[in-house]
Amino acid sequence: MRRPVQTLLLALTGAGLLHAALFTDLYLRYVKAGLRPPLIASGAVLLLLALAQAAVRHRLSGDPGHEHGHDHTGTPRVAWLLFLPALSLLLYAPPALGAYTAARASSKPVAAQKKGFAPLPAASPLPLTLTDFTRRVQQDRSRAVGSRTVRLTGFVTPAGEDGGWYLTRIIFTCCAADSQTVKVRMYGTEAPPADTWLAVTGTWHPHGTLGTGTAQAALDVREATPVAQPVNAYTDDLPLTPS
Repeated sequence: MRRPVQTLLLALTGAGLLHAALFTDLYLRYVKAGLRPPLIASGAVLLLLALAQAAVRHRLSGDPGHEHGHDHTGTPRVAWLLFLPALSLLLYAPPALGAYTAARASSKPVAAQKKGFAPLPAASPLPLTLTDFTRRVQQDRSRAVGSRTVRLTGFVTPAGEDGGWYLTRIIFTCCAADSQTVKVRMYGTEAPPADTWLAVTGTWHPHGTLGTGTAQAALDVREATPVAQPVNAYTDDLPLTPS
């Protein structure tokens, strides 16, 4: 690849990283929030390398004693494809992971609760993460969640041809490549459009023995309210609202 093309590619990639990580929240579609500083640093380094390379070329081109070689090799056509991901960060960011990915992924196994369960707060409806709800349903021998109205937040994933649906969260361990999925089956309402973010209020749908592994992580829906996608969309924490 010729030097001017290399310089341009470095500049575009650096600018794209800075745009996604410094001036927008787009980076959260692909990596955890904690990786923002390395992304910003990487973008800055790439821009500095592009500027340094351009400065060196400019200095050499103005040096009468510098002998210019003649590069008769053209840039391979496939090399131009490298510009596509760089330009996409600036002009059209790839879509976030959603129902399409979740429908083809198995649910993340819920880790065993090593210590006893603390008493549930008195709030009603009780906000819970999908993981906490699942753990309570399948592991809490006190069956405290069975008599409570809870509120879960996630996006809609169709369950299949039966018209059912799941409330879903996709969880990044590091980035989109290692994402895992947690789902809770919803009963009592027709499936909303896929990828719709909802705050769902309801009670545990009796299926299996509550407090054991036979219990299904499922909810009888009383109310489903559309909400904005939270800032922390790729964790299974209680939702943070966009600022």
